[in-house]
Amino acid sequence: MADNRLPEEGDRIAKLLARAGVASRREIERMIADGRVAINGKVLDTPAVKLTDLRGVTVDGKPVGTLEETRLFAFHKPAGMLTTEHDPKGRTTIYAALRNALPKDAGRVMPVGRLDYNTEGLLLLTNDGEMKRAMELPSSGVPRTYRARAFGDVTQADLDKLIEGIEVDGVRYGRIEADLERGSGRNRWIELTLREGKNREVRRVLEHLGLEVNRLLRIGYGPFHIGDLPRGQALEIKRGDVMAFKRELARGGRK
Repeated sequence: MADNRLPEEGDRIAKLLARAGVASRREIERMIADGRVAINGKVLDTPAVKLTDLRGVTVDGKPVGTLEETRLFAFHKPAGMLTTEHDPKGRTTIYAALRNALPKDAGRVMPVGRLDYNTEGLLLLTNDGEMKRAMELPSSGVPRTYRARAFGDVTQADLDKLIEGIEVDGVRYGRIEADLERGSGRNRWIELTLREGKNREVRRVLEHLGLEVNRLLRIGYGPFHIGDLPRGQALEIKRGDVMAFKRELARGGRK
């Protein structure tokens, strides 16, 4: 009689599939709930399955490839692009630029977080769904650094108050480190570092302070910075730097 029991050793299947670049763990768990994942023809109904490898695993009936080496790319996203694969309104997405910016062997990559349509700057992309999810979680404490050009009256003392967090329209935003760059006039640059990355956080906080944001760039995400990377171009981050960052994430990230 055939043994139809599922394996009970190794890593959870969602972790392995995320590591293989299929999707994030949470997305994979939804795929399992929808009956899209199977092992040797047996459709899974729970993510609580452990495997030592992905032999026999299929997603939507297609075999899953072998685990890929983690790769991380930095892309300088221009303003006027959506961080999505498809837009029903036909607006330009990052993937139109990535077709030429990424190396031919980059394979399937996923953006780490998002940048709004009119926000430019550093967008990280990876084939490792597990690392993507860990970097996005507020509990990981990975810092995101932005430069905002804003019109209006503000002082460094006003910005220093953000270190305690702030509530805007019922939404609580955590610690923000903000520095007003030297200059004169009412159009000033402000550098901000935050660790949550809630939707439109920088714009909403600065607008709450009475400022009008007319340009916003992300210049850093964790230890990775945009430097002098040209707009619309991408580069691969060195494997050693990626592995060092993954080890830091595994230890609990930056607090």
